[in-house]
Amino acid sequence: MGDSLMAWNGISQRAVSDVMEKRLQVEVTDRSLSAARMIYRLPVSGAAGLSIPKQMPKGDWNAGDWNWVVLNGGGNDLWLGCGCTACGRKMDRLATRDGSSGAIPDLVNQLRSKGAKVIYTGYLRSPGLGSPIEYCKNEGEELDRRAARMAARDEGVFFLSLADLVPHGDRSYHAIDMVHPSVKGSDAIATRIVNLITEVTQAE
Repeated sequence: MGDSLMAWNGISQRAVSDVMEKRLQVEVTDRSLSAARMIYRLPVSGAAGLSIPKQMPKGDWNAGDWNWVVLNGGGNDLWLGCGCTACGRKMDRLATRDGSSGAIPDLVNQLRSKGAKVIYTGYLRSPGLGSPIEYCKNEGEELDRRAARMAARDEGVFFLSLADLVPHGDRSYHAIDMVHPSVKGSDAIATRIVNLITEVTQAE
């Protein structure tokens, strides 16, 4: 579930979910959609997936049906949703400072109520080479901090930071727009997710 971080490269079947499926040798259902937001009010397009909470399986999802849910979101709410003028207020609506409430913790709690473990991933950082998200670094780091606090409240929730994934000066993890992941970037994100799932599963 999530936005373009998860959905990108899906046309060539090399999105994060595609790599996960190959590495884990299990069926992975991908409900992510580019431009999706955590806070989204329009009903029709929201139901079509632009609202990340509405990407959640509906009433036919019974407890125990899903072992893991991999989730991201919030970047479009901040970058496009507040226009760099009200990030503080939007950040609080996404997740409070202690990670106890907000759109992201509320969704994670819903997923956990179904028995699934949840991985919430952070976002790629700019490599410092003219990315449009260059000036969102502080907001990205604050969202990560709040997500980490959220995860610390529940042993079945895991925050996976991507802040150190992209080496400074290395364009190869980003698509040509310098925002979305390249095929290499999607593969690297999926690898971290797979490693976390494997580590947790083996420890059980």
